[in-house]
Amino acid sequence: MPWKREPPMDQRIQLVSDWLSDHYSKKTLSRRYMVSRPTVDKWINRYEREGIEGLRERSRVPKHSPGRTDEEIVGKLIEAKLQHKDWGPKKLVRHLVKQWPETRWPAPSTAGEILRRQGLVSQRNCRQKTPPYSQPFEDCDAPNRVWSIDYKGQFKTKDNRWCYPLTMTDNYSRYLLLCRGLERPRLQETRPWLEWAFREYGLPVAIRSDNGAPFASVGLGGLTALSVWWIKLGIIPERIKPGRPDQNGRHERMHRSLKGSTLKPPARNLRSQQEIFTAFQREFNEERPHEALSMDTPGSRYQRSARIYPERLREIEYGDEYAVRKVRSTGEIRWRGRLIYVSEALMGEPVGLKEVEGGQWQLYFSCYQIALLNNKTWRFEKPKV
Repeated sequence: MPWKREPPMDQRIQLVSDWLSDHYSKKTLSRRYMVSRPTVDKWINRYEREGIEGLRERSRVPKHSPGRTDEEIVGKLIEAKLQHKDWGPKKLVRHLVKQWPETRWPAPSTAGEILRRQGLVSQRNCRQKTPPYSQPFEDCDAPNRVWSIDYKGQFKTKDNRWCYPLTMTDNYSRYLLLCRGLERPRLQETRPWLEWAFREYGLPVAIRSDNGAPFASVGLGGLTALSVWWIKLGIIPERIKPGRPDQNGRHERMHRSLKGSTLKPPARNLRSQQEIFTAFQREFNEERPHEALSMDTPGSRYQRSARIYPERLREIEYGDEYAVRKVRSTGEIRWRGRLIYVSEALMGEPVGLKEVEGGQWQLYFSCYQIALLNNKTWRFEKPKV
């Protein structure tokens, strides 16, 4: 939902600042701030006409409306929304009823419309026919638009122990964000270092990876516990096509430099190898000129993301048109008296089912369609492109 982690005014100022930087199109701003394109136009136009004062919210309540909601009730509803930015209309109305049971509160649908008119709610604009986490890729035209992540091919150090180099770069500046030699390419080893990177550099708009573990799986939507975590952080998981490393060419080019500079020969143990990786990372970012950057260094082009890593994950919410089910520890949901397998990556998470033409049901996680229910086999299948 828009304006979630920061006050609405701060978000609008940041949106206009991003627009004035000439790094972002209006379409990109719409996706980045999860608001509609007309909303982006509204705040940009107001700023151009009125400056900072134009970014303040104005009341949209008509002066004369026989059936309008009492202004005091509207005020309390808005106040409750500002105090609980992550709550939808149903939760807000229920909360207000408990506080003032003698007051006649509007229905959740009416409350939602009031909040929409105040600019506190905006409809997500999702590509329902697009396979999740792949095309179209985000443009790499500004820092932190797209990061690339991968495990460089494993090798053994001289003490005969395996080393799996985990690397992550910013695609615009080529800045090497992370270069860690780990013992195994598993979620338990990967996530702590990603948390470190998010705290150090902020959050990107998207992270691009190949189709290997722990970044992707062969299950519905290619979901893994790691990509589910990214989605809850508001990061778009992107996957290159199998056999197409050129779709992550900038990262692959860095890997060639990494291999040539740090693995000939491998170090005596993992600790010594990490010292070599760290020295390479410093040189690559701050000293080594890059031809694609007009011989500038990646460090001169990179800047920290304005999107701060949240210590508390946002809740996934769905509109009234969705039937919401919680995925069990077995990876299943109960639907019309049946247990249907979805994905173990979604254990404990809410998923939404939306009925479409022909009586079929589409399965969503957040605003990503991940499957279509086959009414004959009672199984979820990958959506048709």
